[in-house]
Amino acid sequence: MNNAKHNESKTDTELFARAQAVIPGGVNSPVRAFQAVGGTPVFVKEGRGSKIVTAEDRELIDFCGSWGPLILGHAHPQVVEDVKVAVEHGMTFGINTEREVEFAELLCRQIPYMDQVRLVSSGTEATMTALRLARGVTGRNKILKFDGCYHGHADYLLVAAGSGLLTGGTASSAGVCASAVQDVLLAPYNDLTAVENIIAEHGDALAAIIVEPIAGNMGLIMPNEGFLEGLREAANRSGAVLIFDEVISGFRLAPTTYGNSCGVTPDLTCLGKIIGGGMPMGAVGGRRDIMENLAPLGNVYQAGTLSGNPVAIAAGMSTLKILIEDSPYERIEKLAKKLVSGVQEKADAAGVDINIATKGGMFTIFFQKNDVYNLDDAKKSNTVKHAKFFHNMLSNGFYLQPSQFEVCFISAAHTEDDITTFITAAGKAFKQ
Repeated sequence: MNNAKHNESKTDTELFARAQAVIPGGVNSPVRAFQAVGGTPVFVKEGRGSKIVTAEDRELIDFCGSWGPLILGHAHPQVVEDVKVAVEHGMTFGINTEREVEFAELLCRQIPYMDQVRLVSSGTEATMTALRLARGVTGRNKILKFDGCYHGHADYLLVAAGSGLLTGGTASSAGVCASAVQDVLLAPYNDLTAVENIIAEHGDALAAIIVEPIAGNMGLIMPNEGFLEGLREAANRSGAVLIFDEVISGFRLAPTTYGNSCGVTPDLTCLGKIIGGGMPMGAVGGRRDIMENLAPLGNVYQAGTLSGNPVAIAAGMSTLKILIEDSPYERIEKLAKKLVSGVQEKADAAGVDINIATKGGMFTIFFQKNDVYNLDDAKKSNTVKHAKFFHNMLSNGFYLQPSQFEVCFISAAHTEDDITTFITAAGKAFKQ
């Protein structure tokens, strides 16, 4: 296909019909299918800064940001240049490179409690590795996770998971056998009493407690005061490994992890999204005495042909260096506060019940008036109103998350005008 033909405008309907013939459901990740909001999914052909251009040549201001990685916006010039240089030297080797070492050193510097790190190609790989490592180190099998927290699509993690599973209206997944989930224990997010009860009954069999320190897969939900500290204490008492899944929150609020910023130290941390700078990348890191149980030093096996891929490392290292040196976090947070206050004012004026959860440059507009602390609270949101709001904003030039149970992101590329026009469009949407 030549470039001219590739750049011809096509409709979303045409592309979706073609996709459905050769891709299950027409999408390569379920939430893209628009099942939660209805209508035909959007197809994108390019992105620059805070904007994307669709296959129909519509320009949209993007608040999805590839679901989190693009904290610098689309196609940041320096990141693109660094990726081009890396590509020219070879796209993959399956052999060690100096850049892998430099990237691991950078991560360990920015996350002081991370002694060692193993690079992988996705957040799912990171959580799979962390849990296998926890089981291998402790010699135990049981895992404690929280309702609505999504940690990737490994069989034993598709229990009361959030995000795409919520969007699809299912609590788990076909193809997951009972034996895969029999050792998975569940507690509501932000509920330390439930955790204590589980520890009392299963503490001596518990290998790991895994949690999103900031929940991002049932909408944005912050941990209650003392919740993470309570998990740290519970893990200490039971001998379980405490795992923070910071695939979304890592490097989102500061050039480090949320655990480091809030002063709660996990044993293992899972990373993804931002550390790849838009390329497939994940990592698991933590205490040396745990990490050294990974092969080839220890008997916990993990491997990956594309782990430490030089092109992904180039994008990730370029992104992290910009975040460290330019620190756009304060400006991003300022834009978020402006958006949240403006949208809340418009909703109040229109008599529409919303509750906006926000932290740094992240936000979720829950279509209900009450605060949201866990999955049960999140499910009380009016998904019909969310769907109408989504399509109204889309028709007015804004791309948001096509699910009530996801997070929107403001990037360093967003401008004051982007926020102002968002607020104006939201006001019109609420009235309609």
